[in-house]
Parts: sequence; C-alpha cells; structure tokens
Amino acid sequence: MTISFDELNNLQMDVLREIGNIGAGNAVTSLAKMIDKKVDMAVPKVKIMGFDKVSQILGGEEMIVVGILLSVTGDLTGNMMFILDTFAARQLVNILIGSDSTSLSFDEMELSALKEIGNILTGSYLNALAGLTNLRILPSIPELAIDMAGAILSVPAIEFGKVGDSVLYIETEFSEGITKVLGDFLLIPDIDSYEVLLKALGVIE
Repeated sequence: MTISFDELNNLQMDVLREIGNIGAGNAVTSLAKMIDKKVDMAVPKVKIMGFDKVSQILGGEEMIVVGILLSVTGDLTGNMMFILDTFAARQLVNILIGSDSTSLSFDEMELSALKEIGNILTGSYLNALAGLTNLRILPSIPELAIDMAGAILSVPAIEFGKVGDSVLYIETEFSEGITKVLGDFLLIPDIDSYEVLLKALGVIE
C-alpha cells in the first residue's frame, strides 16, 4: 500500500502540522543556543503541497535562494531542505557574526556559517521527528548551494521516481531583536516513507 499526503484525513494532517510546530520550535531553540541570543518564533505555517508548487512559494523558479540540502536515511528516507532568499540569509549571517553588512554575496567564512546554521536547524528538526516517532532518522552532511530556486529544487527532483508528489512545507519566521528572518523547511519523503511515518505516528495501522 502506497500512501501520499494527498490522501490524508484531517487527524493525520493535524499530526503532521504538530510535527512542524515542534520541529520548528526545536530549531529556534538550537539557533538561540548557537548565537547565545534570545530568538523568538512566529507560529509556523505548515502546508502540504505538490512538489511542483514549491518554487512558486519561494518566489518563482528564477528567484535566487540559498538552499541547504541533506538526505535522510534509516527508517525514514528522503530529503530535507532549508531554503532562504539571499536577503534573509544575509540577515541570518549578520545575527550570527554580529555584522551589519548589506551585501547579498557571501565570503567563505559566511558560507561556512550558513552551512552550519542549516546543519543545526535541519538536524534539530529531524531529531524532533525521530523523538516523536521513535524512528531511526540519520541526516547526511548538508550541502549548500546558492542558485535559482528551480535549479536547487531539481536536485531531489532528479530522483523523482523515488520522491513523492507532495511535500511537508513549514514556513518559519525567526526574530532576534528587531531583525526578522523568514526561512522554509521542506521535508520530501521517498514514496515508501509516507506509510512508515504515519504508522510510527499511530495514525494508520
């Protein structure tokens, strides 16, 4: 039996939204520890959407974005992405290193900082998911790319035979002082992992 997000009922959707809330909350806590500053978070917007609609949400296929991509193995397989537009990425780097730069290009140290932020945020999200499901979820070392949204999203799409047609999309707004940063988490399970995830959450038998 193959299950996709499109077939979920309201209860199952509520469970997935709760994963989004807890995961994003853990990510913000991790970010606050990393920068040793108070970080607030707006209530995340959690949506299920077709994979082909994601680039539109990000501002169109030609929008330049910073993407941190990692693969997920273990009991759950697929991909996890954290995507920021370049302005949001600059704000996040500025918070981390105490800079007031307005440049939308990044030097090697700043790229390394972005990669580490992405690693911590996606890792804390996946840890929350593992804790809720008791599944063994192993993230890979993240890869960072700055490119058009369509190009970055094509990385998991290349293996579309294994990627489901729907993704769990979590829009998260962080704020530190008066600085607000909007970032998007995408959980892109392989087709067979939908059923594994829902069984682990107890929403299907």
